[in-house]
Amino acid sequence: MLNGWFSAFIVLWSCFLVFLFAVGGYFMFQKFLKKLPKEDGKSILDQQNDYIKRTLHLWTTEYKELLEELVRPVPELFRDAARQKIASKIGEVALAEKAEKMTLDIVIRGYILATPKRDHKFLRKKLQQMDINYSRHEHLFHQEKLKKSL
Repeated sequence: MLNGWFSAFIVLWSCFLVFLFAVGGYFMFQKFLKKLPKEDGKSILDQQNDYIKRTLHLWTTEYKELLEELVRPVPELFRDAARQKIASKIGEVALAEKAEKMTLDIVIRGYILATPKRDHKFLRKKLQQMDINYSRHEHLFHQEKLKKSL
């Protein structure tokens, strides 16, 4: 039979591996759900890519750099996904307004709408660090239904 400490190590190691597989499986499943088509035949990722493609001509270098600055606090592992989600929401806002060019107002509104409620504290801190006045958009922090309607 195995020694007591070695069998305890094997049990702990097995639990650790099961935990790692569960975490990895969770993130893979989330990605899978985003790729499933909705009623209109497009997945969430397809819709995000569509908004980005349709508004790519509106983005100036200044606003691309602003977007990079806004996603900088996001951990590097998740930064690409965050950049795509935020850029697509900004594009969605621009298309809803039929904007002819990107403005700071559109970028800030899209940024607020794309950010989960749990991260609003960090969002406000980042906007204050960048000396961006977001008081006109304070109502967006409190309207969860608006995020889904836009």
